Amino acid sequence: MKGTQYNIDIKKLSLAGMIITLGVVYGDLGTSPLYTMSAIILGGKSNVNELLIYGGLSCIFWTLTLQTTIKYILLTLRADNNGEGGIFALFALMKKKSSWAAILTMIGGAALLADGVITPSITVTSAIEGLRLINPDISVVPIVLVIFAALFFIQQFGTNFVGTSFGPIMVIWFSMLGIMGFSQLILHPDILRAINPEYAFRFLSEYPGGFILLGAVFLCTTGAEALYSDLGHCGRANIRVSWIFVKITLLLNYFGQGAWLMLNDTSGADVNPFFSIMPKWFLLPGILIATAAAIIASQALISGSYTLLSEAVSLNFWPKIRILHPTFVRGQVYLPFVNWFLWITCSLVVFFFKESANMQAAYGLAITITMIMTTLLLSYYSYQRGWNHRLVLLMLSVYLTIEGCFLIANLHKFKYGGWFTLLLASLYFMVMFGWYFGRKLKNRYVTFTDLYKYFDLFKDLSKDNSVPKTATNLVYIIKANRQDQVESKVIFSIFQKQPKRADTYWLLHVDKMDEPDRFDYQVTQIIPDILIRVDFHIGFKVEPKINLYFKEVLEDLIDSKEIKLESSFESLRK
Repeated sequence: MKGTQYNIDIKKLSLAGMIITLGVVYGDLGTSPLYTMSAIILGGKSNVNELLIYGGLSCIFWTLTLQTTIKYILLTLRADNNGEGGIFALFALMKKKSSWAAILTMIGGAALLADGVITPSITVTSAIEGLRLINPDISVVPIVLVIFAALFFIQQFGTNFVGTSFGPIMVIWFSMLGIMGFSQLILHPDILRAINPEYAFRFLSEYPGGFILLGAVFLCTTGAEALYSDLGHCGRANIRVSWIFVKITLLLNYFGQGAWLMLNDTSGADVNPFFSIMPKWFLLPGILIATAAAIIASQALISGSYTLLSEAVSLNFWPKIRILHPTFVRGQVYLPFVNWFLWITCSLVVFFFKESANMQAAYGLAITITMIMTTLLLSYYSYQRGWNHRLVLLMLSVYLTIEGCFLIANLHKFKYGGWFTLLLASLYFMVMFGWYFGRKLKNRYVTFTDLYKYFDLFKDLSKDNSVPKTATNLVYIIKANRQDQVESKVIFSIFQKQPKRADTYWLLHVDKMDEPDRFDYQVTQIIPDILIRVDFHIGFKVEPKINLYFKEVLEDLIDSKEIKLESSFESLRK
């Protein structure tokens, strides 16, 4: 199968690859400083003290270290399927795909898709709210809705024409994060003591409602799951090395916000320390850069949703939907139904919740569930691969404990908006569950018959002039894995219902492969020039465009003179 070649191999470690990685992978994680510290302060604004600030920062530091760095950057990225990542790729890696593993994958995939509705909403809204520091009376909701209208409208034309600028813009964004944070950090360097995990333990055990505030802390790592899903776009090496730069700038900004909070009394005030640490002269440029970064993060989530559902279709987790390729860039897809559904739901979230502070209540619960499912599947995969069983058990215990705590804290958000993402996730899950197990149940009742019993009938029918010719070539897509079998209904269709005479009968079989980008085929002349079977071996990331692939097969067979050009395929002589 022919494909467009990139000028550079972004899966290999390179400066260009790392810049692209910043734009593709780190949008969600990179924009979390817009609202994470704000959410922590909002949760404890009646009592903003040293324990809240130092404890919150300590939790952020160790969450980014244990959850993002160790679990995802170091451990989970090792579980790649020929360079591809994500929860569906992880399922495809399983040697034994049990029903419970499929259910865990459906739960995780459904929750990740639901998260794709909240992330663009809270990110863009948080960025636009910075304009209130310039004009307190500005209406945020209409501006966000206009941005969404433009963003989702251009999806049908492809985003390659603007995608090349995403990386450089995110370099500017992360540099701005680091510089702004450092400018405050030097004014109160004592804030670095928050690295001590003692502050995190004291925050959780001593601060009133500190454990519940873990739901706000969790916002700093919500983009880690998307990081794994985007593995195939940029490669493990580029993601790991660029994370060093990303993590440093994120921590500088978080600690800079903490330093500003220590130097300014904000008890009872409604402030966002992210914008408060900006110099007044830089406020408008800073808001514009933040808005650009938020749009890039939203675009990454939209593209990720397309890819996720495309993989779900290929793995039979989702019904077939219309998939378009708006550009010639390999891997760029557009799903009209998904695009309009996301547009409507994101707009409803903004219209209903109105403020980013309100959206924080709906954010985090669904993605926590996805992370727990990834932990369970990763542990099972590691066990299958023969990793040290004690280390696998240790990994499972540690991360189920951490993510279990985050889940309990995030469940507190249910009545404040968390119900919305759980409702969406439940709808996605019901479709996946019904389709996946419904197909399995249906396939149990498919009966097969031996082809050799009908060899003489095929030969006689193809030459029987008393039967009107149905077509020169008659094509059936079949499910039979064995080459000597075919579904009974195919035989019934050809011979018993109303005989269908043709010069050549083609049996096409699609074999879904665990390798994500595999594409090849095998041609078997069961009865030379009369009954021919073609087996397509297609990876789960390859769109099954069987009509196009079959045409390529015919052209290859004609070129190799394996079929007669003049009799059956006259139109292909052009």
